[in-house]
Amino acid sequence: MRRAEGRWPLAGPILTGVVLAGVVLAAAVGLWWRLRHPPPERLVLRAAHFSNLAGWTQDDIAAAIPALLESCNRRLREPPGRAPGVAGTAADWASACQVAAALPPGDAAAARHFFEARFAPLLVTNRGRARGLFTGYFEISVKGSLTQDAQDPVPIYARPPDLVTADLGNFRPSLKGMHIAGRVVNGALEPYPDRAAIARGALKGRGLELAWLADPVDAFFLEVQGSGRIELPGGGAVTVGYAAQNGRPYVAIGRVLLEQGALKRGDVSLQTIRAWLAAHPAQAQAVMDRNPSYVFFRKLAGGQPIGAEGVPLTPRRSLAIDRRFLPLGVPVWLDTVRPAETAGEPDRPLRRLLVTQDTGGAIRGPVRGDVYWGAGPAAAAIAGRMQSLGRYWLLLPKAVAARDLSRPR
Repeated sequence: MRRAEGRWPLAGPILTGVVLAGVVLAAAVGLWWRLRHPPPERLVLRAAHFSNLAGWTQDDIAAAIPALLESCNRRLREPPGRAPGVAGTAADWASACQVAAALPPGDAAAARHFFEARFAPLLVTNRGRARGLFTGYFEISVKGSLTQDAQDPVPIYARPPDLVTADLGNFRPSLKGMHIAGRVVNGALEPYPDRAAIARGALKGRGLELAWLADPVDAFFLEVQGSGRIELPGGGAVTVGYAAQNGRPYVAIGRVLLEQGALKRGDVSLQTIRAWLAAHPAQAQAVMDRNPSYVFFRKLAGGQPIGAEGVPLTPRRSLAIDRRFLPLGVPVWLDTVRPAETAGEPDRPLRRLLVTQDTGGAIRGPVRGDVYWGAGPAAAAIAGRMQSLGRYWLLLPKAVAARDLSRPR
């Protein structure tokens, strides 16, 4: 009994240490779980005022009106009874679109007054977090031919007739904005061949070749950009645009090269990725195959890239977003940073009115955007290096904004 009594004084510290260790372990496990299982992304809009929009009075607001009118023309053709989403219905936009069409071209003051009188800005957040990643894309120009030869051996394909795509929101409202693609085999929908299988010839001999390119890396980046011009040997060019995707998830090969140690953090851009692929031709295809997503194309008669909304993209005024959270055809005020056209020069603020007119496989989340910069070397230089944190505001007709803010969350 005395020996037991002799050990009792140590029981307190021992038990305290065990309890503290348990608390620390539980906290560590909780942190690990939260990192591995973050809460689902959720769009939360916050009321704002135009005075909150840094640079609002400096932007040439009138330059965004042509892009808005393209979206207006598309929106006003929607069925009038369509259930309202974040953007509202065609009827909610009819008056604003009519006024926008009557604005004096190039009159920035009139355009600014139009938005301030009829729209309300709403800060876009992901569960209250307003900052997100903004990148850029452009209309790429590549060398190719409409016939296969030794100089142009790499095919780009039109949409296969057996590729089935479905908007899951048509089957279940909770899946709005999500899509699936595959092919039907024995009455069941199965995944479509991935990039590696297609590169090995899974579609060969089916007459789907739309054009032939000189360089497989050019073909890869044509897919990443979603549209581009193919410069033909005898002069002239053909413009191709996005037609469909094979349904496989998009994997950024810049992240793959970062994980492999081939590129350093902070040095990942379109330019550095292309340079690495060019310097390692024996490994290039295997790295590109790490992205199983594959894009199919169609020829564009008008010569202009067409966004997911079905309207021509406007350089420096069109924005790609994640349709699971944000609607297409809506003006947004973007506050971020744009890289210089030449490496080594200082970056500059990018505060500009754009319109959501496109989507992209890598554009995921409520606060995520991809600025369309147009065509040419300057557009390629800016878009290829753009990896900027920023935030944006939706500009909605006042009645729509009031309805959205009063909706239960």
